[in-house]
Amino acid sequence: MAKLISREEVPVEVDFYGLYLQDWDDSQVPVPFPQGWEAGPFLSARPGRLDFTSGGHTHTAGLTVEVWDTEPSTPAGDWEESVLTEITSASGQLEVGGVAGGPMPEPIHLSDQAHTWRVRVVCAGRAEAAEQTRLGVPEDVVERYVFQFWPQT
Repeated sequence: MAKLISREEVPVEVDFYGLYLQDWDDSQVPVPFPQGWEAGPFLSARPGRLDFTSGGHTHTAGLTVEVWDTEPSTPAGDWEESVLTEITSASGQLEVGGVAGGPMPEPIHLSDQAHTWRVRVVCAGRAEAAEQTRLGVPEDVVERYVFQFWPQT
């Protein structure tokens, strides 16, 4: 049975329909964000970096990051998007941020050493974010993401 190692909830400022995660040590990322960023599919995976297209243009989304010892079950809930991918983090930490707003000041801590991680990402509230964006700048958007990380074996 999978064991939860850590769980962190943080708000992330989404802008220009995007947000990203990449290794905290961007010298380990061949193409650091925002180079090559384009809104598109829900997920665009690159070495050391994951780019996400949000349902809304500019808003604060909820982000839950879970680190597990092995693959966990998918979080309960109704999810509009669900993807499975991987990311290598040389630093054991990730930077998260928006397209123009840049990174949050503190990293997301995964481990104390380099790992390649399997990642499941689920998202809800995309349709509501898109609808609110159509009407103007969204307020009180309920777009939320859950990132589940576990070591790749």
